[in-house]
Amino acid sequence: MIAAVKRWHAVFCALLFFIPSGAHAADVLNGAAHDLARQTAAFAGPGQPVSVEYRNVSSLGSAELGQARIAFEAALKEAGLRVSDVAPVAELRLTLSENPSQCLLVEEARKGDERQVWMAAWKRAEPAAAALPGMALDRKLVWEQEEQILDVAFPAAGMLVLSPSKVTLYTHQNGSWEPRQAVPLVPGKPWPRDLRGRLRVTGASFQAFLPGVACGGAAEPSLSMECRAGDEPWVLESGGRATLLANFAATRNHFDGRVATGTGLRKTIAPFYSAASAGEQNRLLWLLAMLDGRTQIFDAWLDPVGAIASWGSDIAGTEASCGGGSQVLATRPGDAGEPDAIQAFAIVNRATAPLTAPVEFAGPVTALWPSSATSALAVARDPLTGRYAAYVITVVCGS
Repeated sequence: MIAAVKRWHAVFCALLFFIPSGAHAADVLNGAAHDLARQTAAFAGPGQPVSVEYRNVSSLGSAELGQARIAFEAALKEAGLRVSDVAPVAELRLTLSENPSQCLLVEEARKGDERQVWMAAWKRAEPAAAALPGMALDRKLVWEQEEQILDVAFPAAGMLVLSPSKVTLYTHQNGSWEPRQAVPLVPGKPWPRDLRGRLRVTGASFQAFLPGVACGGAAEPSLSMECRAGDEPWVLESGGRATLLANFAATRNHFDGRVATGTGLRKTIAPFYSAASAGEQNRLLWLLAMLDGRTQIFDAWLDPVGAIASWGSDIAGTEASCGGGSQVLATRPGDAGEPDAIQAFAIVNRATAPLTAPVEFAGPVTALWPSSATSALAVARDPLTGRYAAYVITVVCGS
């Protein structure tokens, strides 16, 4: 639907009121965004800068507005336009609205004295499922200490704890974990300020990934480990569904965007903090927590297909045999104004559907890594004592 108008605000209100609920709808948000971007490119001219203002007059939340923004700006880029507030040729306002059967994107475009209004619609998704009865997250404290905990893993020999200064093997004796052996970590240069690390266990062997350093070792018959400087990719697992190889930025706290899937696909995308996979209608999706605060949804070919704006920077995938058989554990965003928490979600129609109630922590969650097909290892820092505590978070299915 296209309307060229002189009094664009009045016509905009009229369009929202009179649009029929049975109007043609794009199948997905991306289709609606591309429809508008094509009209915008014809209006502004190829290669021109445009500015965009966003607003939400619907009952949908900030996550949906964030998804619309990502889809629209990606579509503008594909159409050959540049989003910039510096000397824009056209000024755009994108409004997220709705009627009983559709979600609506209404674009108001101004270029000099010329005004245009375009509208695109897509079918409303079915309401997201609420937390499933009986499905929950079980939290079990496994270790706490003064030094930062980067990761914890469980070989047959006991428990490995990765800290900035060492890897320690503990064995379970008399109802508690007792230290058995430790191997120091001696980096060639100081660690980054916000250090991250990952343990991966295969039988009695293990790998320790740190920024700019890769280590390999064994927990049996005694703890041994060798480390080398290098740019070896980290192995990011997501339950038993899929793996992703990702290169870590040696002087930062995030992955630099160079990734490879288990199928051999190699690609360079934007930098990200963490990754998880999820299944949606027998399709594999990758979810990456990006540096801008959004979680980008990618298909199996690592092409963006949606976004989530309501999660924190730590996510992990699990595959408990409930809630659709695929779950993503996610922390709260840092600006949520609430205690940090971890909650399990499913992905339905490229949107989040909560599966469990959130499990809250007294302080920030500093690490979240997959631990098994149905659990993740979470580390939280107590704001009062400064101590770090590691927990196994397990998806528990209802009866």
